[in-house]
Amino acid sequence: MGYINLSNEQVNISNGEVLFEESGHKFIWLGWDEADIKGSFIQVNQYLIISNGKGTLLDPGGVHVFPKVVANVSRYIDLADIKNIFYTHQDPDVSSGIAMWLSITSANVYISKLWVRFLPHFGITDVSRIIPIEDNGGRIDSFEVIPAHFMHSPGQHTLYDPTSKILFSGDVGAAVFGSKTYLFVEDFNAHVALMEGFHKRYMASNAVCRNFVNRVRKYDINMIAPQHGAVFKKESAKSFLSWLESLRCGSDIVDEISR
Repeated sequence: MGYINLSNEQVNISNGEVLFEESGHKFIWLGWDEADIKGSFIQVNQYLIISNGKGTLLDPGGVHVFPKVVANVSRYIDLADIKNIFYTHQDPDVSSGIAMWLSITSANVYISKLWVRFLPHFGITDVSRIIPIEDNGGRIDSFEVIPAHFMHSPGQHTLYDPTSKILFSGDVGAAVFGSKTYLFVEDFNAHVALMEGFHKRYMASNAVCRNFVNRVRKYDINMIAPQHGAVFKKESAKSFLSWLESLRCGSDIVDEISR
C-alpha cells in the first residue's frame, strides 16, 4: 500500500489515520480530541510506529490526553506489544504522562540524557527502564535518532523511520492553529503564518536551524510529522526545510523582542 492518499476532508480526526503501511510496517497518526483542539489546550499530535508486531510510541503526551491516546493506540496494537517510547524532549505536553505509560506497558523509554533526572518530577520512582540518548543521537531498533539541540530544547532529538521515510520532528515544524485545523499542509505559504511566531520565539537562532536542516537533508524524507500542527508531505516538507534554514529567530531577534 505504501502512503495512504487522503485529503484533509477524508481524515478521521477522532480515530486517527494510518499515514504509511507496507509489509507489516505502519506509521500512524493517533488523532485529536475535537473538544481540546477547539478549547484552551495546546493541540498535540501523537504517533505510533508498528514494525514486526511491536510498537514504538512517539511523544505520547501528558495526563490530559492519556485516555484518548490509549484508546486509539489500542485500535492498532495490544498495549503489551509497545516496546519503545520515544520523547523528543522534556516539556509536559510531551512527557508528563510517563508514569501512566510505564504502569500499563513494559516499554523502554528513550529521552536525552539531559532530562533523565527531571522525569521523577512527573511522578516516577523507578528509572530502570529509562534509556538516556547521547548528544549525538543513535538508533532505536531500525530508527535513526537525529539531534535537534536548541530547537527548542537544549536536549532535543528527532526520529527518522527509514521504512516509511517519515521524519518525526517534535516541535520542529510546529504550528499553532486558530479556528481551522487540518492534518496535511496543502497551502504551504498560508501555513507559514501559523508557524512563524512559534519558531521565531522558541528556536534558538538561525545557525541552529541551519545545522538541523543540514543534518536531515542527508535523509530521504517523504513526510515530516511534527508534534503540533500539520504533517508536511514531500513537496511541502522541502518547502519547510528551505524556509527553516533562512529563518531569523531566537538570539537573532532578541533585541527586537526586548524593545
